[in-house]
Parts: sequence; C-alpha cells; structure tokens
Amino acid sequence: MKRLLIAFIGTVALVYNTAAQTSFVKENFTFAGNQLKAMLKEADKNDTLFPRTITAEGNMKGTNKYDWTSGFFPGSLWYTYEYTKDESLKQAAVRWTETLEPVKNFSGHHDLGFMMYCSYGNAYRLTKDERYKDILVQTARSLCTRFDEKVGSIKSWNSFRSFHTADTRRYEFPVIIDNMMNLELLFFASKVTGDPYFRKVALRHAETTMKHHLRNDYSSYHVVCYDSTGKPLIKETAQGYADNSTWARGQSWGIYGFTVMYRETKDKRYLETARKMADHFLNNPSLPADKVPLWDFNVGQEGYVPAENSKARPNSPKFRDASAAAITSSALFELSGYLGTEGKKYRDAAEQMLKSLAGKSYRAEANSNGNFIITHCVGSLPHGFELDVPIVYADYYFLEALKRYNDLIKK
Repeated sequence: MKRLLIAFIGTVALVYNTAAQTSFVKENFTFAGNQLKAMLKEADKNDTLFPRTITAEGNMKGTNKYDWTSGFFPGSLWYTYEYTKDESLKQAAVRWTETLEPVKNFSGHHDLGFMMYCSYGNAYRLTKDERYKDILVQTARSLCTRFDEKVGSIKSWNSFRSFHTADTRRYEFPVIIDNMMNLELLFFASKVTGDPYFRKVALRHAETTMKHHLRNDYSSYHVVCYDSTGKPLIKETAQGYADNSTWARGQSWGIYGFTVMYRETKDKRYLETARKMADHFLNNPSLPADKVPLWDFNVGQEGYVPAENSKARPNSPKFRDASAAAITSSALFELSGYLGTEGKKYRDAAEQMLKSLAGKSYRAEANSNGNFIITHCVGSLPHGFELDVPIVYADYYFLEALKRYNDLIKK
C-alpha cells in the first residue's frame, strides 16, 4: 500500500509539473504573438526595414535586409506561428522572409546563416516549399565564396582594424567565433543537394576554429586574423572587454556552433568542445545566480585591460546580456540530449536561463520595449552602441529555446 501511495503521489507531481511547464510555454508564446503583432503594425509602415532594436526614445529601430540581423524577425514570426497556429503570423512570416530573397546572392560578409537560415530555414522546415530550399542552396554557394582553402576558414569581415593604438595594420582575413553559426546552413545544403563540398567547408572551418579560437580553459577569443598561409597573426576582441577576456555572447556562439557540429557529424571531439565551452560558461565565478551573464565575464577584473581605442574601460558598466543567455539556453537544451544522464545539469541550466528571461527582470511588459520581447541586451560596448536595450536576436533565440523546451516536455 505504501509503495502504491508513493507511486500515486509521484504521478500526481509529474502531471502537475508537466501542466505547469505546458502553461509556461503557452503563456510565453501567447505573449510573443501579441508583441509581434504590435511590432508588425510599426514594421509594415516601412517594410524594407527589419526590426533590430530601439531608439533612445524607445521606438523600434530597423535596418536593411543586408544587415546581419535581418533574418531574426521573420524567424521569430515562424517560431511563434508554429506554436500558436495563428495564420496572420504565418502570412507575415512569409512576407518578411520573401523580402530577403535578394540576399541569396550576397557575399559582402559572412552572416548569411543568421540572415537566411533563421528565416528561410524555418520557412522551409514548416512549409517544405521547394523554392525556399533552392534559395537556401544558393545562399550556401554565396557563403562559400568567402572560404579560403589555405586558411581553412570562411572569412568573416572584409578587414579588421585593431583597437590598439600602436597597431596600425588593417588585417585582411579576420574570422570571428560568431562564424560557427553559419555552418548549419552548409550542412543543410550538402544534404539536400548531395554535394559534399558544402560539408567540407563546414568541417574545415570548425577544425580551424577549434584549433585557434579556443584557450586551454575553453574560453574563446572573439577575433583571429590570419595571413594568406593560414598563420594566425593576432587574437583579439572587437565586442568584448579585453583581448584575453571572455565575451559572453561569443562564448554562446561557440557552445551553439559546436553542438550543431556534433549533431551533423557525431564526432565526439565537437561534443567535448561544446560541453567544455558550456562548463566554462556555467561554472564561471562571475555568472550571476539567475544565469544571465554580464556582457563580458571579465569586465573590470584584474589582468584584463581594454585596448586604448575601445570604449570599454575598467569602470565600464556591468550590463547583463540577455541575448547571450537566450542563445546559450537554446544550445544547452540540444546539448543536454546528447549526454545521457550527464545531460541533466545542462538541461536544468537551460531551463533556469529560460525562466529567468521569462521573468519580470528580463521580459518586457506588454506593448512596451518597442514591442520586443526581451530586455537588457548589449550589442557592443567597445563600440558604444546598443547598451542595455532589446535586440532582435535575443527574441529569436528565446523563442527557439522555448520551442526546444516544449519539445522536451512533450516527450
């Protein structure tokens, strides 16, 4: 009888917990849908500008289709439509996604994965429209024009100027940790075309990144600049506090990117890399209790000195970067599924981050925040812009994390 009672209590607790989780997901997607509909009213007034952040007055600020953030707004519409089945959101997602079609031939910078896989990738996943597949394949071809065989990497920016006053060189082959986020597009293109070249480029880029971007403790450099032979010339930061510091969002890109690499290859080296990068993030002494990190883990700490021309200083504000938490939460939900029973701590951390972001400290009030969902993000303090504001990619990865959480609780 006692065993039956314990089993009954356990079942009731499980049902109650699942119901609470399901309610949490529903409430957040409902809120997201309302915010997105309000945002659409503003965005549709000028449908060539994609929502990115807010102005000093608190109004939505847009950017053109060739900005690296353009794919996140249509991607957010797709994720929210997927859950809510609201046809008006689908129609908006189609309209804003298809506005990006010219980007398929763009090769001016590396961010095509963000721009097109977050938009067209979700569009194809949910509609199976062959036009979208073809556009993604052409986008992958454009991205590959930035790959250099000798360097073994996809070139990120067209050039890089150091923040250090004494360094007057302009580096011609900079690669940033963010570039790991483009590789999912290349794996997709390889699978749907049967062309192994896309996969080869992704593998080479990941290998080079693993070799040169990671420190012994699995923290990451933001920028590595190479010469024409593939030799690293400098390892610096552009958006972090100091060259030797750990820029929080950069660490997030690495966790996410190497998790994707394991998914696509089942190479355990990538799994180990993703896990150890996650451990560095989660075990960092400066990570706050709510697991939403400072914009840089080492801001203001002894032994970390900003470059002279950077706007970062030892007394720089210790802003949180909710976008880094959103990206990491999404990545950890996936990573946890590859680690068996050892994955629990990563899933628990992902859930805590997600619920922190959905709480009063980081989720906006309705019809505020320029109608973005998440508050308290940092674009680039060293450049002095987007400081403690909403940024569209935080919303996108928050919704992706919410979807992944929902997928897990339904299993």
